Amino acid sequence: MEIEKTVEGLIKGVIEENNYILDSVSYLYEDGNNFLRVVIDKLGIIDIDDCVCVSKLINPILDREDPISDNYILDVCSKEKGCD
Repeated sequence: MEIEKTVEGLIKGVIEENNYILDSVSYLYEDGNNFLRVVIDKLGIIDIDDCVCVSKLINPILDREDPISDNYILDVCSKEKGCD
């Protein structure tokens, strides 16, 4: 829970400034990998381009602030379609 709150605090502002909604942040271990899963939403239809956009917005912040010491996969997905 601590990691999720820290990450949320780092990325929520830039997500909202770009007209997206941060639905949730979770740090999970699945299939031998750590995942930082960021679920986003917006008014209207959200698609893969939105997920790519948000990923590009938050990646530099996460790289600079380095809130997670382990290696992980950043997974940005939509609330509507879920994450794989």
